[in-house]
Formats: sequence, structure tokens, C-alpha cells
Amino acid sequence: QVQLVETGGGLVQTGGSLRLSCAASGRTFSSYAMGWFRQAPGKEREFVASISWSGISTRYGESVKGRFTISRDNTKNTAYLQMNSLKPEDTAVYYCAARRNSYYNIVPREYEYWGQGTQVTVSS
Repeated sequence: QVQLVETGGGLVQTGGSLRLSCAASGRTFSSYAMGWFRQAPGKEREFVASISWSGISTRYGESVKGRFTISRDNTKNTAYLQMNSLKPEDTAVYYCAARRNSYYNIVPREYEYWGQGTQVTVSS
């Protein structure tokens, strides 16, 4: 089992930045692809970004391309989501997730392990 804990959420103004962290434990972190998803009230869980086990390959949802950056540090068993130029529509609970095999999958149910989520609120 992989255990994931997200931190770094909070309240920011439009145009501001936040950096989310996802600390992993329990199994070999470096062997898992990592993803970030978000869910706003009344909305479906939405793919945000993912990264391969090596950190070489990444993928982003269309709504965050050019603004968010996913990264990982396997020596620290931690994945990150740097969020810049935040907009009110970015407001959601953000979840870190992990899966074996390809990072390229954007379907939430294909990710095996999930953190508890961290709230990001962007005020206008």
C-alpha cells in the first residue's frame, strides 16, 4: 500500500500562487506514476496533471496548461504541484494520487492510491 498526504492548500487572491506537496510512504515511491486531481462542489473529479515514475514525462489538463507544473523528488518521496496565475475557477479540493504503470492515464478510477485532499480557494 502507498500512503499519500497532501499539504499546501490555502486561500489566495486571483493571480497568486500555491505549491502543493504530496508526501508518500509505505512502498517504493519511485516506481509509481503520480497524478493530481481536483474536485469542486457539485462537479466531477477532474484531471489536473500527472508525472511518470522517472519524472521525465508529464501531462496536464487543458484548463491548467501553462500555469501549473507537476514535479517529483524521488529522494524525498514527494510530488509537487506548483500553481501559478490562479483563477477563481481553480477553487477545489486537490487530491494527490498514485498508480502503477503509465502516468498517461487521466481517469481517476485508474489510480490506486489517494490522499485525503487539500482545499485550494482562489478569491476574486
